[in-house]
Amino acid sequence: MNHDALIRLVAARCLAYPDERLYAELPLLREVVADTPGAEGLTGFLDHVAATEPLEMAAHYSDTFDTRNRRCLYLTWWTDGDTRRRGLSLVRIKRIYRRHGLEFGGEELPDFLPAALEFAGQCVEAGTELLQEHRAGLELLRLALDAADTPYTRVVEAVCATLPGPSPRTKEEAKALARSGPPRELVGLDGPAGPDLVVGPGPGLDLLAGLEPQGPGVDLPWPAPRPGAARQERRERHPRRTEGTVH
Repeated sequence: MNHDALIRLVAARCLAYPDERLYAELPLLREVVADTPGAEGLTGFLDHVAATEPLEMAAHYSDTFDTRNRRCLYLTWWTDGDTRRRGLSLVRIKRIYRRHGLEFGGEELPDFLPAALEFAGQCVEAGTELLQEHRAGLELLRLALDAADTPYTRVVEAVCATLPGPSPRTKEEAKALARSGPPRELVGLDGPAGPDLVVGPGPGLDLLAGLEPQGPGVDLPWPAPRPGAARQERRERHPRRTEGTVH
């Protein structure tokens, strides 16, 4: 497995809700990235997790990834917002997974960044193409996380570094990336608060447990996490945050 694939798989685990499994897997995750070039940011993030109480980490995750603050983990939110077009984009991503022998299941949406990273770790060439298509949103997420001074910045920086070319330095440069790709309006970027986005219940990806190869097996460096259960735990611990609708 190449270095980019390992970085994407570990980053996927880091960007999922920080449940008990993340803490249980910390020694293994740290071992995986210890000798991986380009994974220094992931090492720093995992060190931060190890030094942080689980409840504090969970609360920080819930506060960090919020569309109101322009920090969203759903790739098509950046391009489609709350439009009919987003539904078509989600179906297209699901078909991409299926076309490469991976069937989709779980409680998250197919454009959930950890899900896309799982795919990009298992199918490097196709995954790179998918992430590159959403490069503008990824880079804007990175810049927003950096402005919020959160350790999650290191994780997204590591992901962006696996893509061709340097990362943009400003929002304007990141938005300009969209003009070199498909002719889509970056609806998630304009306005003071962003669109009200209904993500709703529906098909999703249970990360490695949900991306089951239909052909030859894929050698993975750790047991499959189950973010569906983590999402339920987040609802129970943070009842003020309504799952299904992001304002």
